[in-house]
Amino acid sequence: MDADELVRGYLVLGLRLGRLVSGFVDSFTGDPALSRAVDNEPRLHPRALGDHARLLRREIPGSDLAEQRKQFLDAHLRALECTARTLDGERVSFVDEVERYFQVRIRPGDEDAYAQAHRNLDVALAGPGSLADRLTAFRAADEVPTRRLQGAVQALSSALRDRVRQKYALPEQEIVEYRVVTNKPWSGFNYYLGGYRSRVAINADLGHRMANLPHLVAHESYPGHHTEHCRKESGLVAKRGHAEQSIFLINTPQCLMAEGMADLGLHAAVGPGWGVWTEQIFRDLGLRMDGELSEKVESAASGLLTVRQDAALLLHDRGADQDDVVAYLRRWLLVPERRARQMVRFLADPLWRAYTTTYVEGVRLVRAWLDVRAPGESLDSRYLRLLDEPLVPKSLESQVRDGLSWLARNTHENSM
Repeated sequence: MDADELVRGYLVLGLRLGRLVSGFVDSFTGDPALSRAVDNEPRLHPRALGDHARLLRREIPGSDLAEQRKQFLDAHLRALECTARTLDGERVSFVDEVERYFQVRIRPGDEDAYAQAHRNLDVALAGPGSLADRLTAFRAADEVPTRRLQGAVQALSSALRDRVRQKYALPEQEIVEYRVVTNKPWSGFNYYLGGYRSRVAINADLGHRMANLPHLVAHESYPGHHTEHCRKESGLVAKRGHAEQSIFLINTPQCLMAEGMADLGLHAAVGPGWGVWTEQIFRDLGLRMDGELSEKVESAASGLLTVRQDAALLLHDRGADQDDVVAYLRRWLLVPERRARQMVRFLADPLWRAYTTTYVEGVRLVRAWLDVRAPGESLDSRYLRLLDEPLVPKSLESQVRDGLSWLARNTHENSM
C-alpha cells in the first residue's frame, strides 16, 4: 500500500466512524468528493471499521512516509480502532480507553496537593468567612454580564490577534466569528470551517468571568485552535501535502496535543502580567477587574488541575454515583452545585466522557515540553513547533525525558 493510499484509508476510516458517532469528526477540510462518497455509502458495522484500522496500522512500517508521519498515523489509527471496538460493545476499562485514545496513562491526583492549593487560595483571598464563601464572592464580582459577553469576547480577541500576528504569521484572510449560545456541555467550542475561517461558540450558561475569558479566547482562537488549524492548513496540508492533517477527530492524540497547547495559549501570547493586561482591556469597556488579584487566584487554583480527571475516574472507573461526583467537585474545586453538575454533564456525555484528560494531561505534558527547551530557544519558537508540526504525546514525553536528563547531566557537571 503506497503512502497516498494509506493516508486516504485513514481519512475514509475517520469519516466512516463519523457517520456512526455524531460529532466525532470535529472538522474535515479535505477533498469534498471523498466526504460525499462516504456519505453516500451504506453505514459499515463498527467491527469492520476496527478491522480496517488494524489493517492500515500493519501497512505503516513498510510505507515510505517520514517517521514523524508514521508515528502520527499509527497513534491515530490505534485510537480509531479503540473507538470502533467500544462501538461494537467490547468492554474496555476506562483507563485503558483513555490510554488508547490519547497515549497517556492516568491515575488519581494527590489530595494533599489539593489541600495545599486551598491554603494558597486562602492566602490570596484573605478575609473573614469560609474560603468557599470568599471564592464565591470573588467569582460573582468577576462575572461578565451576559449582555456584555459578546463585546468582551470581541475586544479580547482583537487584542490577542494583534499579539499573535506579531509572533506567528497568519494568512491575511483568516477570520473568527463569535456566537453566544446556550444549552451545551462545554464552555466554548471552535468550529473550524476551512479556508482559514472559524466559528467559535461561547456557552453563556456557565457565567463567564473576566479572569477566565482571556484564557477561553486564547484557547479557542489566538493562539489556540483557530491559529493551529490555520498554520497546519497553510503549512502541513497546502505546502507539504500531509493530507492526514485535513481531518480532526475526537478522542485521538491530536486532541490532547491541541487542548494542552490551547490551554497554554495565554501563557504563550501574554505570559506573566496577563491579569493587568486583561484589566486594561476591560477598563475600556467600562468593566472593573482586579487583574493582579485575578492572576494570583488563578495561579493558586492551578494546583487543582487534576480534580476534574479524578471526577472522571470516579464516574467511569469506580462506578461512583453522579451525586457523589458532584460532591467531590464541589469539595475540591469550591464551585456551586450548578457548575459542578454542568461538569458532570460533560463527563457523562458518551462522546466526551474521556475528553477531560486532554485538558489535564495535555497541559501537564505540553508545559513540561515547553519548559525543557534548549538554551537560547525562545518560548515563541517552541510554541510555534506545536502549531506547525504533527507531534504526538509519546514524542513529547520522550523529548521531555531526554531534556530533563540533559539538564540533570549539565547541572551535575557544572557543580563539579
